[in-house]
Amino acid sequence: MMSKRKQHSPEFKAKVALEALKGERTVAELANLFGIHLTMIHIWKWALLEGASGVFERGSKKVPEIDEEQVKELHAKIGELAVANDLLSRKLKPWTGK
Repeated sequence: MMSKRKQHSPEFKAKVALEALKGERTVAELANLFGIHLTMIHIWKWALLEGASGVFERGSKKVPEIDEEQVKELHAKIGELAVANDLLSRKLKPWTGK
């Protein structure tokens, strides 16, 4: 029977990587403390160091995800509102004189 790999949260990974960067404990001590393999600590520490400059970048390089279905629904709603607005403006014309 194969064991399922444990998925760690980004917060947990950051915590472990920061502890490794502090240097107050050895990687072996941290591995024992957190119950993870030494290699994972090295990988997370490297990822933290590589991604640290991104914290200070202006703007976001991440491309926003676009939900095409939601865009279609919103365009349909805009169309409905434009038609309703046009209809109301024609109906109110006799009273507003515009």
